[in-house]
Amino acid sequence: MDDSSSAFAHTINALRVRVDRRLGDLLLPAEAGPGRLAEAARYALLAPGKRFRPMLTLLAAEAFGAADGAALDAGCAIEMVHAASLILDDLPCMDDAGLRRGRPTAHKVFGEATAILAAIGLLNRAYGVIAADTALSPARADLAARLSHAVGFEGLVAGQARDLADRDRARSPAEIDLLNHQKTGVLIMAAAEAGAMAAGAPAAAIEAVGVFARELGLAFQIRDDLIDAESGPEAAGKDTGKDAGMTTLVTALGHGGAAEAMERHLDAAWAALDSVGVGESLLAHYARGLFEGRKAAA
Repeated sequence: MDDSSSAFAHTINALRVRVDRRLGDLLLPAEAGPGRLAEAARYALLAPGKRFRPMLTLLAAEAFGAADGAALDAGCAIEMVHAASLILDDLPCMDDAGLRRGRPTAHKVFGEATAILAAIGLLNRAYGVIAADTALSPARADLAARLSHAVGFEGLVAGQARDLADRDRARSPAEIDLLNHQKTGVLIMAAAEAGAMAAGAPAAAIEAVGVFARELGLAFQIRDDLIDAESGPEAAGKDTGKDAGMTTLVTALGHGGAAEAMERHLDAAWAALDSVGVGESLLAHYARGLFEGRKAAA
């Protein structure tokens, strides 16, 4: 690893530690509240992870010149939404998963009722964090509206409903892209846009970052489907094979075709960043690093 790569890795690790520390500060301590509710929320939220979404928020903010820390709470709020969505996705009535981020899912440890309540608590806490974040002013209302759209009836909720419906029916690549965007891409878009908004970036830059994040999200889901098809649970850190019998881009296009589709989405993502002059930013460097080695393995 050369000096520039080492410095970049150090920067990313320092940001991740900062996010983890702030996430812990924004939640009640594990022993607070009735039963094991706060403990369950902390278990799901603070599970070891890359913090991909808050990292996009922080790095998008940096790319457009935000003051240090201006986007930290916004990124943490989006991670709370993501953690809540994972709790719900893993439930027996949804994807029925037993492993997440390398350890038992929340409902396996705390029971279904407590897990559901922890997810609702995290989701509501996210909006409370945004409402209290004076560093975001005057973007708070806009970010809350975007996040509501990402979570709601055209976003995560719709995506999960679409995923549950007619799972055995063959889907077209366009239908799969819509599903992937709603289940994965919308929150990635909200994360990156939040960073640009925290920096006070112009509307054209926020739009370009949204395009970047949409394309990145579609590529990310294809990457996830390739991992699901190729890896066991230990390597993936979560249950694999949950897509068996479902149409994904891997089953529709084959491994090679899916990998090519992923590359097309990534090319569009880099082009969007180039269009607003941040194609060589830490944000771009970080996003590219997520896919290193993926093409060769596909």
